[in-house]
Amino acid sequence: MVVREYNEELKYIERISPNSFRIKKGFQPNMNVEGIFYANSRLEKLMFDELRNSCRPGMTGGFLPGVKQIANVAALPGIVGRSVGLPDIHSGYGFAIGNMAAFDMGDPTSIVSPGGVGFDINCGVRLLRTNLFEQDVKPVKEQLAQSLFDHIPVGVGSKGIIPMNAHDLEEALEMGMDWSLREGYVWAEDKEHCEEYGRMLNADPNKVSMRAKKRGLPQLGTLGAGNHYAEIQVVEEIYDRYAASKMGIEELGQVCVMIHSGSRGFGHQVATDALVEMEKAMKRDKIETNDRQLACARINSTEGQNYLKAMSAAANFAWVNRSSMTFLTRQAFAKQFNTTPDDLDMHVIYDVSHNVAKMEEHLIDGRPRQLLVHRKGSTRAFPPHHPLIPVDYQLTGQPVLVGGSMGTCSFVLTGTEKGMAATFGSTCHGAGRSLSRAKSRRNLDYKDVLRDLEAKGISIRVASPKLVQEEAPDSYKDVRDVVQTCHDVGISAKCIKLRPIAVIKG
Repeated sequence: MVVREYNEELKYIERISPNSFRIKKGFQPNMNVEGIFYANSRLEKLMFDELRNSCRPGMTGGFLPGVKQIANVAALPGIVGRSVGLPDIHSGYGFAIGNMAAFDMGDPTSIVSPGGVGFDINCGVRLLRTNLFEQDVKPVKEQLAQSLFDHIPVGVGSKGIIPMNAHDLEEALEMGMDWSLREGYVWAEDKEHCEEYGRMLNADPNKVSMRAKKRGLPQLGTLGAGNHYAEIQVVEEIYDRYAASKMGIEELGQVCVMIHSGSRGFGHQVATDALVEMEKAMKRDKIETNDRQLACARINSTEGQNYLKAMSAAANFAWVNRSSMTFLTRQAFAKQFNTTPDDLDMHVIYDVSHNVAKMEEHLIDGRPRQLLVHRKGSTRAFPPHHPLIPVDYQLTGQPVLVGGSMGTCSFVLTGTEKGMAATFGSTCHGAGRSLSRAKSRRNLDYKDVLRDLEAKGISIRVASPKLVQEEAPDSYKDVRDVVQTCHDVGISAKCIKLRPIAVIKG
């Protein structure tokens, strides 16, 4: 394979606004559409440094740089619009994390790709509000952090404490949050404030392997490891008072809880199984891609449909998982403050998905079209008046929950009309890594990270010190840059800034 000089590569990338860049056709072979990525001056440097490093002779192995991955996705059959890189983008398996792309369901050549969803299917974030304030929590912060750590099973191989047998799992995979509601683990209004109302209707547990079910059964109601966390946060800034009040956030210092987790080993196995099947389908249907990690199948093929049904079951698993942890969080708070979750006003503000492919209607050349929208490390961000967002948020747009890296701030944004037109109603999902996990372990000392958190007044409970290095703030882009870029280009609008006071991690 010929490695082009960095200056040659740059000829294909053009700045089109202060914070956005076009990737022209020809940058990678067979591009059907152009690519675009959003980055401010600091994020832009990271993108171009990554590309420059990949142009050095002898650079092989590892993932391709993010810009190349955006361009390879632009070469997939049936893609419409543009292949979009959001400001938190970084290299991933097949698609970059922070890459979204939409495929025309009316085009028989259009594909679905597990690499465009990711291994942690429906990894997502849920935000609960409370009527507590920082001064209420401060005296008992350590006890509360410990109580949450005790209530929510965390870490690699952690096992759930929600009673489940094989029959329950089958029902949960099909019903999603409806199962949690029936079993008494959630409130009816939790469902209203959840993407897809917490249930993908085309889920079919029969399309899921026994191996995936076996991995998933003990893990329901567990946080897991990696970048997953539960955080106690306080409202530090309110940028849009009207939208915040619709979410039940009225004052600075109000306490919230953010839960970030996904479908655990279950989703990972669903993705792994599908990739094996799709490699065979590609040979049969003569589908060619620029990168074998972009294994895919025609949407309407047996393999494509089987994957979508299994992926939906994994999405339902993740919603039941976050719902179970919501139940445990409410229990921990109620116990600590000797009252009920209801009296603490522990309502779900919203629950968003980061890694999922969904059938949605969007305008292409002024006409409505059914598209399969892949969002990997990106969040749906629908504008005001969209029929798929809850009644409460019809005038403000969909809440978008953007989790920061460990010990840094998080944000709530709202969806915009501009985002609907430019990115198929999608925006960023988090900070996005700037160092690999291995590099983080080499460069950082976990004791320094813990001292830094302590100095900021953040309590931490963690199952593994190694994880502290991997998830340190220095391993990530600055979430403030990411959010500000999305706000400045208009694909979502800043609403609330949250500061952590306690972190629970695997």
